[in-house]
Amino acid sequence: MSTNATTTSREWQAFWLAIGFLTRIPMLIQIDYSQRLMNQSSLYFPLVGLLLGTCYAGTYTLLTFAFSSLISILLVIILHLWLTGAFHEDGLADSVDALGGGYTIEKRLEIMKDSRIGTYGTVALVTALTLKVALLTEARPVWLALLAAPMVARLTPLLIMGYLPYVTDPDKSKSKPVADGFSRTRLAIAAAFTIVASLVLTLYQPWILVWGLCATLGVALAWGRYLRSQLGGYTGDSLGASVVFSELVLLLGLTI
Repeated sequence: MSTNATTTSREWQAFWLAIGFLTRIPMLIQIDYSQRLMNQSSLYFPLVGLLLGTCYAGTYTLLTFAFSSLISILLVIILHLWLTGAFHEDGLADSVDALGGGYTIEKRLEIMKDSRIGTYGTVALVTALTLKVALLTEARPVWLALLAAPMVARLTPLLIMGYLPYVTDPDKSKSKPVADGFSRTRLAIAAAFTIVASLVLTLYQPWILVWGLCATLGVALAWGRYLRSQLGGYTGDSLGASVVFSELVLLLGLTI
């Protein structure tokens, strides 16, 4: 097999691995799994977000023929939680539990590994979901918010991985293969794709692109700086939380 064919095959596998990592959608091809391939899959996180957003926007549009906007949004949120297995929301709850209940870095990391959800995590999860529904109800247009937010928000964890160290038990972490040896070249490609795709989606409202980039960079810098001070770096759960935060900030701009 030629070098180009091998490269294409690996990238195709990396794409499907990203889908399998971020969602419950079955991988439809055979994957030659390796830590390197898992790392390469991070390039496709924004693309997976765009595919999810397309699903959400299309579902919302169809639902509005039969239901009110609020009911349609609630059903789309349920679809999102099912498709992703509440992957990022789980990271938010674990992160808030750990950062709210731990007084040392070691204790925070220990709490973060606990599969049980505490008071801080429950409050954060309920608040985030409620706020997301409220913001989507006020966003204009709703379909564009559902389409663009998942893509733009999934660039945030890549930015955090680009400048913070990884700080958790490598033997027990699902995110370790993604974080290990993270390629800044692939980060640049992912960022370029997100910018171009956002520009195409927001041609008639270019300010949305500017706000989306500000939301992504702002959350990456603010959350990343806080993680550095509280943990010394990032964990897989904190990356999931960054996606939720970015979506909320982006949706906040779309309500203006």
